[in-house]
Amino acid sequence: MEAQAIAKATNVRISPRKVQIVLDLIRKQPADKAMAILKYTPKAACEPLEKLLKSAMANAENNNNMDVSRLYVDTCYVCPGPMLKRIRPRAHGRAYRINKRTSHITLVLKEQE
Repeated sequence: MEAQAIAKATNVRISPRKVQIVLDLIRKQPADKAMAILKYTPKAACEPLEKLLKSAMANAENNNNMDVSRLYVDTCYVCPGPMLKRIRPRAHGRAYRINKRTSHITLVLKEQE
């Protein structure tokens, strides 16, 4: 089994649908290129993903003794987390439900042969 470095971010206060768009951009990319993509993409999901990628790179270097220059994003996925349920007052005493969604994000880095 080849070495891999995993980083997870749980209960991130952003919709999984918004995170998935950015994850599709960085999947199967070298780690340094993925970092550049995250830095210059104007999406809200880029900020937590950039922190997560830095964490995964640090895990690879410190825990698994992997070469940082040869890392690439092997798999990355997002799962829905718990929903914060809020209400919005409407006319005639009604209330509309607002679901504030959260995400669990997982990022796996591997070393190129």
